[in-house]
Amino acid sequence: MELELRHLRVLCAIADLGGVGRAAAALGYSQPAMSTQLRRIEGMLGKGVFMRSSTGMELTSYGAQVVGRAREILVLADNLTGLRHSRTPETTRRLRLGVINTPVVPVLLDSLRDAFPDLVVSVSSVYATGELLSLLEAGELDAGLGCDYPGLPIQHSPNVDRRAIRTVPIFVATPAGHPLAHRLEIPLEGLSEDTWFVSSDDGVGWPGVFYDACQAAGFTPAVTHEFHVLDQLQSMIAKGLGVTAVQPTVCPVDGVLIKPLAGDPLWQRHLLLWRRDLVDASVVEAVHHHAVRTHRQLLAQAPHFQKWVARTYAPPRSADGTRKTLPGPA
Repeated sequence: MELELRHLRVLCAIADLGGVGRAAAALGYSQPAMSTQLRRIEGMLGKGVFMRSSTGMELTSYGAQVVGRAREILVLADNLTGLRHSRTPETTRRLRLGVINTPVVPVLLDSLRDAFPDLVVSVSSVYATGELLSLLEAGELDAGLGCDYPGLPIQHSPNVDRRAIRTVPIFVATPAGHPLAHRLEIPLEGLSEDTWFVSSDDGVGWPGVFYDACQAAGFTPAVTHEFHVLDQLQSMIAKGLGVTAVQPTVCPVDGVLIKPLAGDPLWQRHLLLWRRDLVDASVVEAVHHHAVRTHRQLLAQAPHFQKWVARTYAPPRSADGTRKTLPGPA
């Protein structure tokens, strides 16, 4: 066998998404087929490209070199196929980036400045992914960082493309003195009597998925406030005025606890979206790569998320008391 472009895309997808299962879903493979493909590729290369960790698949030092070269080759290949589309220098040197409420932006912009010093990035803050998508469809933005939810994939025209960054469970922020604060994971039904701060319609499924999860847990929130300014929101939660659903990358202020929900009833997928005709392939690769890396770094720095990972993916003990080895999260 010889290495082909599809093999390089497999390696890049696993590196970007941090797991075989997520990469398989993104590329349209089954997980067993993707695992078999990875074994064959590593067999052709003669060395291991990935190693498993508590947060997923990590590149070996050799693997980092391989994936780096793979990206360069894929960018060249994509540029060859895109030569029929005439692009002016302006479209490859300027990026109008829309972003929803995500903590990756400062580090991402810093990384892009180092990777593409001649790329001028202008950022627009957009609350709703639905609005972000409308701006992309209208050609008012070149790319954007948005989200959708399992079972409700975002819908868009052929002019727009998307790539997954990370799928994560949605956690809950409670006052430090909440009656369930001692629990490692809080059952959603245990919050049925709490006042909820619920952010407004994002145009792609929220807050519908939240209310569906509450209904599945056997209740409808009695009192809700529509609010999404995070700093003020955390201050109100610290005062015991309510609880709210949050991304696991959120850093709590004094008086606030971030906890996983028992059974993980709510999930969110973070996405890169872009206009096919306005963004150069090399820029897409760079933005996606650095967004994935930044998101992974933020999760690694979140103690509440790392505790959830340790519990969720901890290998069971065998009869003799030793740990069995299981694959990391995919």
